[in-house]
Amino acid sequence: MRILGLSAFYHDSAAALIEDGRIIAAAQEERFSRRRHDAAFPVAAIRYCLEDAGITASGVDAVVFYDKPFVKFERLIETYLAFAPRGFRSFRTAMPVWLREKLFQKDQIGRALNAVDPGFGGTGRLLFSRHHLSHAASAFYPSPFDEAVVLTMDGVGEWATTSVAIGRGRDLQVLREIHFPHSLGLLYSAVTQYAGFRVNSGEYKLMGLAPYGQPRHVDQIIGTLIDLKPDGSFRLNMDYFDHATGLAMTNRRFHALFGRPVRDPEAPLRQFHADLAASVQVVLERAVVALTRALAAETGIANLCLAGGVALNCVANARLRAESGFANVWVQPAAGDAGGALGAALAVWHLQEGGARVIPPRHIRAHIHPRRQQPA
Repeated sequence: MRILGLSAFYHDSAAALIEDGRIIAAAQEERFSRRRHDAAFPVAAIRYCLEDAGITASGVDAVVFYDKPFVKFERLIETYLAFAPRGFRSFRTAMPVWLREKLFQKDQIGRALNAVDPGFGGTGRLLFSRHHLSHAASAFYPSPFDEAVVLTMDGVGEWATTSVAIGRGRDLQVLREIHFPHSLGLLYSAVTQYAGFRVNSGEYKLMGLAPYGQPRHVDQIIGTLIDLKPDGSFRLNMDYFDHATGLAMTNRRFHALFGRPVRDPEAPLRQFHADLAASVQVVLERAVVALTRALAAETGIANLCLAGGVALNCVANARLRAESGFANVWVQPAAGDAGGALGAALAVWHLQEGGARVIPPRHIRAHIHPRRQQPA
């Protein structure tokens, strides 16, 4: 059975083709369009996957999209109602787009598929996966583990921003979630925007800036912006953020807390920005280490898989190798939304079709990073 997975319309659009659980081809649209983080429907990536497999659309048994647009719309409406009357301007901006386009995304995808190859037959073979399930599947099923805890952390999917799943064999069950607007990914993105970088693309710049600073603002962040518990669970103080109802990530209270306005992207970086980057990096690392150590103690499972945009923070991952409490850590290389295309296809094969799991080759197994031995 051949399944084509798709991610699109937000950032990092991609396509992935699997056959009976084996990965045949996967590609990100930006590699063809030369537009970084391209969000467009992945026409070129789909064509690449089909050509690499030597098939046409008629040879694809199912197409699966990596999240559920209607559930996202539900979150949007419920969030605006919960925070009303705040956010009316954002609501007024967002609603026409949803009512004109996004509520009809199924038809939009069907038309786009037919434009690539009429053999897709519109929406007849189109399925939808949940966002965090797609991430978790992308991490667990290609991993070399028969059993693992799967931790997904990102900005937000439909509702989930952090989720914990357990994978065993071909089974994958999401156990619990932290929901929007509380998000480690959005906390990091808020500081990214405040430092003058672009959200969903500039986070790596913030991570790269952190070593040039001192973590002078950790207590401000943990004491005011985020309530971080010993087990890694958390809540954001939404008095300082605008991502739930506004058109920006931060608000005046956030800016007053640090005594500066948002940096203009063309303005020079100051030591303050490096110190703030170092501080939020430390907070992120503390949160994920606390979370993984609690999960290791709770489950007694030796293996950890990571996915979601936060798993692209390689500095935090280095700490997890040493301090997570797990013997082995495996990170999905395409941990962001591009990898969701692969995960969506794998989730349908294993969880809906009951397909057998393919054990990764030995050369992939060699890339497990065991936990460093602690001195006695």
